[in-house]
Amino acid sequence: MKNKEAIKGGEFIIRDSEIDEIFIPEEFNEEQKLIAQTCQDFIDAEVIPNINRIDAHEEGLLPSILKKAGEYGLLGISIPEEYEGFGQDFTTSMYVADILGAGYAFSVAYSAHTGIGTLPIMYYGNEEQKQKYLPKLASGELLGAYCLTEPNAGSDANSGKTKAVLNEAGTHYIINGQKMWITNGGFADVLTVFAKIDNDRALSAFIIDRDFPGITFNPEENKMGIKGSSTVQIFFTDCEVPVENLLGKPGDGFRIALNILNLGRIKLGANVIGASKAAINLSVKYSNERKQFKTFISTFGAIKYKLAQQVIKAFANESAVYRISQNIEDSVKKYINDGVEKGKANVEAQREFAIEAALIKVYGSEMLDYVVDEGVQIHGGMGYSAETEIEKAYRDSRINRIFEGTNEINRMVTADTLIKKGQRGVFPMFEEAQKINIDSLGAAPTFTDDYFENMKMTVKNFKSLFLILTDCATKTFARKLPHEQEILFNFANIITLSYVSESIYLRVKKIESIKGEKASEIYRDMLDSFIFDSANTLYNNGLEAIYSFVDTNDQQKYINALRHFTTVMPSNIKEGRRRIADKLIEDNKYSF
Repeated sequence: MKNKEAIKGGEFIIRDSEIDEIFIPEEFNEEQKLIAQTCQDFIDAEVIPNINRIDAHEEGLLPSILKKAGEYGLLGISIPEEYEGFGQDFTTSMYVADILGAGYAFSVAYSAHTGIGTLPIMYYGNEEQKQKYLPKLASGELLGAYCLTEPNAGSDANSGKTKAVLNEAGTHYIINGQKMWITNGGFADVLTVFAKIDNDRALSAFIIDRDFPGITFNPEENKMGIKGSSTVQIFFTDCEVPVENLLGKPGDGFRIALNILNLGRIKLGANVIGASKAAINLSVKYSNERKQFKTFISTFGAIKYKLAQQVIKAFANESAVYRISQNIEDSVKKYINDGVEKGKANVEAQREFAIEAALIKVYGSEMLDYVVDEGVQIHGGMGYSAETEIEKAYRDSRINRIFEGTNEINRMVTADTLIKKGQRGVFPMFEEAQKINIDSLGAAPTFTDDYFENMKMTVKNFKSLFLILTDCATKTFARKLPHEQEILFNFANIITLSYVSESIYLRVKKIESIKGEKASEIYRDMLDSFIFDSANTLYNNGLEAIYSFVDTNDQQKYINALRHFTTVMPSNIKEGRRRIADKLIEDNKYSF
């Protein structure tokens, strides 16, 4: 970054980023590519050949594969070297999550272990706790799980009823309660468990070993998808936990849970990259093999449309994920340079970008659902057969819109948190909104011969749409705005597509700066199509919002502004999509 202050979380809504501020996958170095190849080799050799056995819950198979991943060093990617990990940076850890995301149920178990199963100890544990647990979690000698959800405490995690009471001797906490939907719970050796001490309003967190007395594990849940991942209910009945196993301080649990969820949301955005590319590969290979009317179905325009849209949405998600990865990496370095301990620096950096984490989780999970749904459609009747891999991909994808906070919760987080940051003056969001004079806008923006300047202006217009609508909504509803969830959903959709649109625009511009215009034409096709589709979605969300709260005397003025801000450069989107599909069909795999 050149003489420019690091961007704050959410600040993208009023600040234009440049290509030197972002990271794109085309910039991975040789070491990162080698790590990624190790991950791919592991998936190909250890996971995919065994996936049906994993889904059948063959006794001991999944934990044995996780332990083997530990032998490959894949469980210790983010763990510091002093605890026998590899100490890789945040972007590299995201790359690993990306590649391993193609591992179906294994990827869920892996993510749970390396993320929510390990990171609470890594970020919040004291030195003794880190020394005791992290080396074994890195090697796979111990496997981890995270116990937050309860029957009546899902999205509202702090309403959990699990209790911890200090015994008379002051040596142990006695824990009673129930946890459910615990990933890896069937075999995990180490559990991070959240409970309220006495009558505390806030949760506390505890490290609990599987062999502590007073723990009962229910049988495995039968699920729609990710069948091979371990999911159980866990009961704690007078479970004695040594006081030294309290994680952080009493009452820290809710903060720990929220901060770990931020990371989980970002990592999910990376996981779905690998999963989407795998599904696209299944789609194009089938379309190149299946004949109807004596010709391969990959030659049909309707199929090309589906294949191209799969690619465009996946490429856009990947662009956003690695953009935020760089933002977080830059933030971590800044905190460390300011004297903040590395673990806390990671926590603070991820907390800073909670808005981006939430929107990426939403976009990525819905992108993957689109990709696998169209994958089933391309397969036709075969796609509905349990014999095909695309059927598994379809079922496994659905959980992602529920994992790490439902998409409804994450949409609320996206819009509400950004608005509140503006209200607190973290950055001058409402001041920027006041500068936009919608009375003076013409019917459409003025485009020039500079392709990327036009794209930059369009992205800025998307952001301006959010600014004017939010400014009006806050004046209309004041403190009641957080209760207008439908409107906040409109805003969240506008925010999300503004961010992802800017991400793909910046990536394509950077690719062209590296490879030249001729080699980058296909990426311009992707950008054109994504911006076109986004503008239509933004228009619909904007119009719904305008009719919901703008005074009838002002509605036409806002509708005119809406049309101005969602007008895009003319482009033959159909032909662009066909070129994208043709490349995919020729390569017979995702190679963008």
